Amino acid sequence: MKPTSFLTLVFTLCMTSVFAQKLSSKEKKIIQIVESNQAEAVDFLEKVVNINSGTMNHAGVKEVGMVFQSEFDQIGFNTRWIDLNHINRSGHLFAETRGTKGRKILMIGHLDTVFEKDSPFQKFVRQDSIAFGPGANDMKGGDVIILFALKALFEAGLLNDAQIIVAYTGDEENTGHPLEISRKDLIEAAKRSDIALGYETSTGFNYATVARRGSSGWQVEVSGKRAHSAGIFSEHTGAGAIFEMSRILNSFYEDVRGEEYLTFNPGVILGGTRVDYDTAMSQGEAFGKSNVVAQTAVVTGGLRFISEEQLASTREKMKEIVSQNLPQTHAVISFTDSYPSMAPTEGNLALLRKLNQVSLDLGQGEVQAYNPGRRGAADISFVAQYVDGLDGLGTMGGGAHTPGETVDMRTMEDLTKRTAILLYRLINE
Repeated sequence: MKPTSFLTLVFTLCMTSVFAQKLSSKEKKIIQIVESNQAEAVDFLEKVVNINSGTMNHAGVKEVGMVFQSEFDQIGFNTRWIDLNHINRSGHLFAETRGTKGRKILMIGHLDTVFEKDSPFQKFVRQDSIAFGPGANDMKGGDVIILFALKALFEAGLLNDAQIIVAYTGDEENTGHPLEISRKDLIEAAKRSDIALGYETSTGFNYATVARRGSSGWQVEVSGKRAHSAGIFSEHTGAGAIFEMSRILNSFYEDVRGEEYLTFNPGVILGGTRVDYDTAMSQGEAFGKSNVVAQTAVVTGGLRFISEEQLASTREKMKEIVSQNLPQTHAVISFTDSYPSMAPTEGNLALLRKLNQVSLDLGQGEVQAYNPGRRGAADISFVAQYVDGLDGLGTMGGGAHTPGETVDMRTMEDLTKRTAILLYRLINE
């Protein structure tokens, strides 16, 4: 778990000699089962994608969870639904098999999507080997890989006495607060595990994630002096809330951006005489007139960082900018912790070597470490301080978080094989 630089990890991997080995007879049997189950896996993906599970559609998230729960029950896992309605989230599905053999493995997915019930993008549509669907790639496809890799091991009689926890969270896209409650069970599972494998969207067939940036929320609220617009810029009236908000955002752009792996984005902005903003739903209304100086403005955004040190220094810079108010205005900034960073570690690299060897043995080519600057936050970050891990092991596709989201079904079978063989080897270490 010792942290090291990302470039060192990549260099070390590239300098490590790995050669393809023969698959064992048991591993060949696993491959045959994955192949025979592929049509069923695609049908199952279609089934769960067609159930809307936007984060705030609590009933839909749980319905998807119940569909998966039934499948895990059938392959010998002990399952439980963890209700989180008391923090305005649906809940999580956990499935576990408790044994004494091999490495203790935590497999992480999520049930929710960014597409709520009012989204026009609701259905799974196949077009040859590509399918469109809300959450098909992010990340119900990864959830299906987890299930069908384990299903193959079960059908081959190779899950006996294994130590595996599957954790499907129900609020990855819009995490419930406080985090001490919404991620309590995930962290406790990590503390009982040796390895964490995350099935967020793959960044490419020959990449895996050994480090991820963390995520923090921020909100700026500005108040100004309401007055007739004829007096704007005067000593008595001042600049108004919208000009002050514009100054702040422009200063963020000019003076804060530029550090490696650091990004920040204002996602919603409202301003006018009156503003009503619903933080939970990330939506609101504003009223104002062109001849009235704006009294209120609000903006919310996200911040991505590679280390806690980078997060702290960035927040200080933002606070300083917010404090330098234009005449007759006042601004405050607040921050919310969301996802910690997943630092690159030597243990993560060791896992990548194992995955790389599996891929070579399957004839799928070398697997390399992906640049963390091009990855967002994910649930594996909450457990990164407790266990070695890899992420980005899910399906391939494009257009995540957009109405053009796709999943590539040509690679889904091969990625399921890769996971199944990796699990088999970890179970038998």
